[in-house]
Amino acid sequence: MNILLLYPEFPDTFWSFKHALKFVKKKAALPPLGLITVASMLPSAWQRRLVDLNVRPLHGDDLAWADIAFVSAMAVQQESAREVIARCKTAGVPVVAGGPLFTTGYAEFPEVDHFVLNEAEITLPRFIADLENDLLKRHYTAEEFPDLGLTPVPDWELLDMKQYASMAIQFSRGCPYRCDFCNVTALFGHKIRTKSSAQIIAELEGLRKRGWQDSIFFVDDNFIAHRAYLKKELLPALIAWRKANGVTNKFYTECSINLADDDELMTLMVMAGFNQVFIGIETPEATALQACGKQHNTSRDMLENIRRIQHAGIEVQGGFIVGFDSDTPSIFQKQIEFIQNSGIVTAMVGILQALPGTKLYERLKGEGRLLPHSSGDNADSNTNIVPVMDAELLRKGYREMMNQLYAPKFYYQRIRTLLQEYRPHQLKGRFRMSQFMAFLRSTVVLGVIGRERVHYWRMLAWTAVNRQQALPLAVTLAIYGHHFRKVCALHLKERQQATI
Repeated sequence: MNILLLYPEFPDTFWSFKHALKFVKKKAALPPLGLITVASMLPSAWQRRLVDLNVRPLHGDDLAWADIAFVSAMAVQQESAREVIARCKTAGVPVVAGGPLFTTGYAEFPEVDHFVLNEAEITLPRFIADLENDLLKRHYTAEEFPDLGLTPVPDWELLDMKQYASMAIQFSRGCPYRCDFCNVTALFGHKIRTKSSAQIIAELEGLRKRGWQDSIFFVDDNFIAHRAYLKKELLPALIAWRKANGVTNKFYTECSINLADDDELMTLMVMAGFNQVFIGIETPEATALQACGKQHNTSRDMLENIRRIQHAGIEVQGGFIVGFDSDTPSIFQKQIEFIQNSGIVTAMVGILQALPGTKLYERLKGEGRLLPHSSGDNADSNTNIVPVMDAELLRKGYREMMNQLYAPKFYYQRIRTLLQEYRPHQLKGRFRMSQFMAFLRSTVVLGVIGRERVHYWRMLAWTAVNRQQALPLAVTLAIYGHHFRKVCALHLKERQQATI
């Protein structure tokens, strides 16, 4: 059996980093972790071939080789997913689909032959058994959540690793919180399920033995949800593994802002190699936080919490939302001021969207406030919600806010604010030619051609004098800013064309 694993292309979005990847000569930010994990669950006698359309095109030879195509995607990849499925159907290749896009929206893809939904540790073995017995059904779903001890090491051999800027592994699934706009608990539940330390070390060893020395993303939705296990088991194991093998990889992940409450945990994370976290800040408005179920962000000084994390040696990236029912036109300036004061350079701001399976979706559906389509990209100035605020005022305020946040003057101010607060831990590092080449390219693209060239050189000069150790981070953030401005300009152009 020849299995073709297909990962659709990401559009030009905030998190695609397409314009930044050019500086390091990479094709994609991250590999399709779900698909290469599924590949390890398939019978050993089956042949596997991965086509990540973010790395290379799908060729006719690939389709001619395949007996079955497995397609996995997120909502933001839906346009490319439809194109890929259509090509498979034209070539006569049966399509099996899974992943977040299909788990919550399979009814929108009538051309798919079989859906293997929810978590593959449970539903994929059922599909395989039925396939081998010629008893295939169209839908495979599960109400229960699997023990992650069943999850195999991803099949790294399928990847062309040199095409990726970062690798990815997963430690846990689930989240204890009840944010009404988030579909994580709909997909993975509230109970935190974790892999063992031995599993994580085995995955990291697989990457190390294949020569991977760059960053690794722990794709958990809330890495710190099981603090006791982190402190007693995983983080000490990571620290010991790094020391025993001379590892220099840097790790990054997602977590909640209450990380700032635990000095011991922050210290252990930094010693284990973590230097960056993404935190869902959402809004500085307590009323909106209470209404959406994000109480753990209230009754605290979030700016001070962010500084505590930065002082510990961890850069904070942040997610922000406008368009809550309680938002007024003053929210745009409040968000700008909070983000500027926080030193969160990578600030992903989106208009609130209602994802299928969430409490927000069900509430707005009952209120008749859902629009028929969502792009899956919450940073494209669109929404599938009929907002309380005037819709055009919301879009206009959002676009102006993004243009200001990522204008060179304000963006480079945030880099300096971050570097003033950030206290990187002295971890063993290594010289990387790719970083040096990225710096050289940035001096031309940003320092000579770019309209931000004055801000770029001022920032580098200040960093060289005051935070010399942080120069690589400063250059990286400058390159990210180039990407973010490109994306903002693209979305503004698309919006203008849509209104003509």
